[in-house]
Amino acid sequence: MLMAHPAVLKDLITQYETLALLGAEESTPRTRQRLADISYTLCVATGTRDVDMALIAARHRLSGARPEDDSLVQDPSPAVA
Repeated sequence: MLMAHPAVLKDLITQYETLALLGAEESTPRTRQRLADISYTLCVATGTRDVDMALIAARHRLSGARPEDDSLVQDPSPAVA
């Protein structure tokens, strides 16, 4: 899968959040279409099908995102019984 550049993801997140904050889903047809386009682009860029999951994935890929979250990193030391 191709990975979107972090700058692109950051811009898409900013645009999405701005439109959502302004209530784009209840706005003009042009604004609603822009929100739908950004949502779709976020999903494609992150390999997801849901905009909420796309936002989570995009934020996770940004540098410095959740440095304390190591849930995807395996412990290199073997388990001691």
